[in-house]
Amino acid sequence: MTNKNSRSTDNGTKEFSVFSALIPLFIMISAMMVAIIILEADPHVPLILGTITGIIVALVHGFKWKETEEMLYKGITLALPAIVIIMLVGLVIGSWIGGGVVATMIYYGLMIIDPTYFLLTICIICSIVSLAIGSSWSTMATVGVAGMGIGMSMGINPAIIAGAVISGSYFGDKMSPLSDTTNLAAGLTHTDLFEHIRHMLYTTIPGLIIALTVFFFIGRSSAAAGASPEEISSMMTAMQENFVITPWLLLVPLAVILCIVIKFPALPALGIGITLGFLAQIFIQGGSTAEAMSTLMDGFVIETTNEMVNSLFNAGGLMSMMYTVSLTIVAMTFAGVLEYSGMLKALMNQILKIAKGTFGLISATVLSAIATNATCSEQYISIVVPSRMYLRSFIENNLHTKNLSRSLEDGGTLTSVFFAWNTCGVFIYGTLGVAVWEYAPYAVLNYSVPVIALILAATGIGIQKTTDAEKKALLDEIYNDETKTAAE
Repeated sequence: MTNKNSRSTDNGTKEFSVFSALIPLFIMISAMMVAIIILEADPHVPLILGTITGIIVALVHGFKWKETEEMLYKGITLALPAIVIIMLVGLVIGSWIGGGVVATMIYYGLMIIDPTYFLLTICIICSIVSLAIGSSWSTMATVGVAGMGIGMSMGINPAIIAGAVISGSYFGDKMSPLSDTTNLAAGLTHTDLFEHIRHMLYTTIPGLIIALTVFFFIGRSSAAAGASPEEISSMMTAMQENFVITPWLLLVPLAVILCIVIKFPALPALGIGITLGFLAQIFIQGGSTAEAMSTLMDGFVIETTNEMVNSLFNAGGLMSMMYTVSLTIVAMTFAGVLEYSGMLKALMNQILKIAKGTFGLISATVLSAIATNATCSEQYISIVVPSRMYLRSFIENNLHTKNLSRSLEDGGTLTSVFFAWNTCGVFIYGTLGVAVWEYAPYAVLNYSVPVIALILAATGIGIQKTTDAEKKALLDEIYNDETKTAAE
């Protein structure tokens, strides 16, 4: 049965009305608000309700059950690389805690870093590391974990620390030529990679300056209200009593970062980190092989008289990431139904109808990327789908494609952290241990850059136009690529 609100296209897919496409979103968002705000429950069930609603809408519009089932599996398939990394990060955290790596980083961090400038410092460090390795996730899983421990030991609010870590990590993720999202945005829009990166300076550098300024002033007040020197000294003593603290253990995170810098794939690099942490627990900390294996599975367990030490080091392990993995899977079933049924495309097409001129197109791209992060739960989809929808419109309006590539990153790469069911929000919760609604106000870079992007679009500052000859060349290039893809 085919509903009157939809029709089939020439290639057999269905076209949905905006009303029909909004139904699953409305159900999911409404259920999410009730679950999280009123019931203080987890986001899994609202996402499942949204998925069920999406399937029902798809069936009513003429899809067969087998087709909707395949949409679920396709959505999960998109998240498989993220799921593997999430599980490995659980192993990294467990082995590094058990091996004394985290304790060593925290111990020396407390000795070196002034609490007044800690937030500023950790943001800058994360920016440098992520710029060098091109990965926000790897930065947060290494430097970020240590930063959380150091800052919490100083008595700083974990949500603020997470905001500083996220802001720095995503600066590098957005600006590094090694970043997958950076290369994806440039490639999909037919933009030279380094031209794309240079064009992002207009929005990202002001965003970083704003973030660093905010963390400078917050740091001054946080330090005054933080842990006393006596409390920090007590923590350091407790760590010395329970771990072997040695500078040699700093070679473990440095080895992982070096592997990524020299372009090792993420999985082998993390595997090296896990192995080194595992060996450190046995040969440096004096633990048994059975204890080290248990740490990898269930996390490290410690009981001391210092409550802060207990809260910091009772963590990690594969099982600690199962909540995160399950949320990722559930979120991607919802994303799969919206993307592969065509409901998301229906919503994007409606936006495209009302997007006129430079400000209209750029604001539509930024907002569409944010909406895709919210609905499809995956950072990559927030770049891929809007790029397909808006590319021709940008070119036909004599807007250089680097305006589109920048807008995709301003709205897509950065805002993925603001949704608890997005793979990025899920990863951050599992890695840093802070919920989205707690760190969101402090992820300053991530929300200031999209605002700056809209201001530039409205004023025309930093907007690159094309000549008619360049416009024709770009349209010919796209046509040739589409023809080649169709032939294949």
